[in-house]
Amino acid sequence: MPVAPFPILFITATRIGDAVLSSGLIRRLSEEIPGARFTIVAGPAAAPLFEDVPGLDALIPLQKSRDGGHWLRLWNQVRRRSWGLVVDLRGSALSSFVRRRRRAVYRSASGPAVHKVIEAARVLGLQDDPPAPHIFVGETAARQAEALVAGEGPILALGPAANWIGKTWPIERFAQAAIQLLGPGGPLAGGRLLVAGGPQDAGVLPTLRSVAPRGRFIDLVGKVDLVTLHAALGSARLFIGNDSGVMHLAAAAGAPTLGLFGPSDERLYAPWGDRGRVLRGARSLDQIRTLDPDLRQAICHMMDLSVDSVVAAARRLVTETEAPRPAQIDG
Repeated sequence: MPVAPFPILFITATRIGDAVLSSGLIRRLSEEIPGARFTIVAGPAAAPLFEDVPGLDALIPLQKSRDGGHWLRLWNQVRRRSWGLVVDLRGSALSSFVRRRRRAVYRSASGPAVHKVIEAARVLGLQDDPPAPHIFVGETAARQAEALVAGEGPILALGPAANWIGKTWPIERFAQAAIQLLGPGGPLAGGRLLVAGGPQDAGVLPTLRSVAPRGRFIDLVGKVDLVTLHAALGSARLFIGNDSGVMHLAAAAGAPTLGLFGPSDERLYAPWGDRGRVLRGARSLDQIRTLDPDLRQAICHMMDLSVDSVVAAARRLVTETEAPRPAQIDG
């Protein structure tokens, strides 16, 4: 007997990183609710992450407006349907004004800081078994990613950009670390260098391209969609990057991931999973906040993180993850 459709309105984050960290909830709902059909609402940058979700009826990019008019526009798009479940990770009032059988809405909680994966899981009462981030990868994206990373030698992937200069480790240091890791005696000796980022990050390319031998440089900066980028990162033997959406994509793909932290809170945003590690310089987040209380100044807070410490941490992570995991493919 055919299963009746169960329409789910899922409202997720504006930013890519936060959307990745809550993505496991969609997989859990897909697995546990027969006939689940999704309408997913996300920020314009994050929306493409969900293009391969099974049972996807609609993907709605939600562009914020200062007057809050984006919620009225969204209400007009979803009000005519009766929803089996509304999941709202933004904590809006929208679910009060649409027809729905059940709703699960984010509410801020007091107490110690918890990782964003756990925070998202609380919305569905899953904090004791939080679903790991999961980006669905369709056949087209999987094949494209496979072609992009085809070749000989292990891949060192770098995510050298971030959404603010304060979180950005100097590009010259990324280059120096890559030389040591890929060069003679390095744990990835003879390997290839993959650089990931968005179109706005193209400025990192000249410095990094110059440290990779001809034919061993994979440029994925603004070249592919987010799902394909995620799938390609799953082939990396090691990923090193600033706290960013790309870092979370790499961790979600199963790549051994070394996240470089300074003016952001690793308790909330560490790369999720047993292959994720965090490294920061000598200063704590509280010490950085003493200098820059609002974390808005246009200064780099990553200068106390040395190349030697990053290379040492990278070597340890390679050793600790000797058996690479296969790339993720969803049918």
